[in-house]
Amino acid sequence: MNTSFRQLRLFLALAEKGSVSAAAQACHVTQPTASMQLRELADAVGLPLHEVIGRKVFLTPAGEELARTARAMADEWEAFEQRMAAMKGLTRGRLRVAVVSTAKYFVPRLLGGFCASHPEIDISLEVLNRDGVLARLRENLDDLSIMSIPPGDLDIECHEFLDNPLVLVAPARHPLVSEKGLQLGDLASERFILREAGSGTRQAGDAHFRACGFQPRVRLELGSNEAIKQAVAGGMGLSLLSRHALGQADESLLAELDVAGFPLPAHWYIVYPRGKRLSPIASVFLQHLKAAADQPSEPVPPRK
Repeated sequence: MNTSFRQLRLFLALAEKGSVSAAAQACHVTQPTASMQLRELADAVGLPLHEVIGRKVFLTPAGEELARTARAMADEWEAFEQRMAAMKGLTRGRLRVAVVSTAKYFVPRLLGGFCASHPEIDISLEVLNRDGVLARLRENLDDLSIMSIPPGDLDIECHEFLDNPLVLVAPARHPLVSEKGLQLGDLASERFILREAGSGTRQAGDAHFRACGFQPRVRLELGSNEAIKQAVAGGMGLSLLSRHALGQADESLLAELDVAGFPLPAHWYIVYPRGKRLSPIASVFLQHLKAAADQPSEPVPPRK
């Protein structure tokens, strides 16, 4: 089979970007050149590799197999380049990290410290909901993933990372804010605005509510912490959020409730497929994250 590494990179870009024009742009070639190289690649394989339906590219089964192979080859080559750079005393390369949306409140700060020590490294940070991060994890698209509840159905390496206290919040002027020693039963008449069912925060909250025999009256399910905070501030209900999601700007709008069993203890985890050979840069970043977690840090303050 006569194919070039350039063609494989182009096809991998097609698989990731979802269109020929976007793949051409990512690989710095014209669209006619990209189309020609993709046709040549399909001819070399002897099977159709993709099809276009409604202007959207879908990979065929042969294309899916080729994408997995091309991705493995690209990862190996990138790791080789990084090892060669290390031998030359250089620290260049690319780090790919996927995080669930709540982690966006602290991961960029940790990345900033890492970049200051390794200025030649390019960072690709994907911020998605939990299902999106899991999809990328299954396809081995990233060096490392950060989430609050690791999947139980995937063979993974998992490192506990940081505390992730989950708190019940209310509008700052809600009557319950001034109450101390509340029980979950005291919230039975309240409406709740919660994250979508697949999120780590929602899973942890649902498990705790079930264990306590409490059934929250869910008014809304939203996929964004920012949308939830706005809805709570607007008086639409209470919510369960990671304390990491609460910033100084929220202090005048939201307050934590003093409820038995809360903050609900949880953790952040660094995850990657078991057996994955981490690139030198990914290994260094993993150690950076562990060191940051081991450092005494200012606790995430409660919002009163």
